[in-house]
Amino acid sequence: MANLLDQLKSMTTVVADTGDINSIKQYKPTDATTNPSLLAAAAGMPEYQHIVDEVLQSAREKSGENASDKDVAAAAFEALAVAFGRKILEIVPGRVSTEVDARLSYDTDKSIATARDIIAQYKEAGIGPERVLIKLASTWEGIRAAEILEKEGIHCNMTLLFGLHQAIACAEAKVTLISPFVGRILDWYKKDTGRDYVGADDPGVKSVTEIYHYYKKFGYKTVIMGASFRSMGEILELAGCDLLTISPKLLEELHTTEGVLERKLDPATSAKDPIKKIVVDKATFDKMHAENRMAHDKLKEGIEGFSKSLEDLEALLAKRLSELPKPQVVQQ
Repeated sequence: MANLLDQLKSMTTVVADTGDINSIKQYKPTDATTNPSLLAAAAGMPEYQHIVDEVLQSAREKSGENASDKDVAAAAFEALAVAFGRKILEIVPGRVSTEVDARLSYDTDKSIATARDIIAQYKEAGIGPERVLIKLASTWEGIRAAEILEKEGIHCNMTLLFGLHQAIACAEAKVTLISPFVGRILDWYKKDTGRDYVGADDPGVKSVTEIYHYYKKFGYKTVIMGASFRSMGEILELAGCDLLTISPKLLEELHTTEGVLERKLDPATSAKDPIKKIVVDKATFDKMHAENRMAHDKLKEGIEGFSKSLEDLEALLAKRLSELPKPQVVQQ
């Protein structure tokens, strides 16, 4: 009997939710995605120290001899994300997601400029935009940035997505992909209600299922990548979703479990969903967001968490930079 991971791959594109290149080699996903916390974890592993050191030395040279270690480390984040992305693309046949600084989540113009810079760095390394997804937070400003970038041929992955209003706004903006956060939705409801949830009753599973049927019923091209899973059960309830991004721990659980995997999401059943079409302009977006306590809380918390992870990564890079030998200044 086939294991659950192989069966899942037959109906859903499996994405590795990690910056650990060894895990990506082991589980052979189609795509991979990273974020600052995953990069920080990978950057702290001895086997990737040479990548970190090369990026830091290059950033130091570009920043000039008067730049502080802190400033050089801050400038090195994008280059490090691209460096890991390049290594990942040597393994996966598909795409890698690279994240825009979460601290820019409410700044459309700076998000666009950062995304263009990331794509330029990949291009300099000989990697085209078709193999990269730019990750942006699903704020109104982030969605507007994605709309402009998509028109330029820069494909986007909208992260920190917790509500139908965010999903509809992304689809109307014609973004390539959204990443609704299943496990974080569950976390909020468990804390808010004191209840536990299993199977199809899981609020995160319900949210992704609702978005899936909405997209398929109304013919949107934007694809859905369920993310942030707390258990294998959540993954099994979303079998058939366009993509699922899964941590190495849960990939291993799927790989070592045998059984028959039932497809739960199928476009053929979406037409029967009774949901009506909703027009989401900024006023509607703001109203729906304010009324959805979970989405409001988790988006704010997610942006703050990713921002803190980025600050931690920059501190780790600054510490590492201080340990590296400084280049010798040649006297003329």
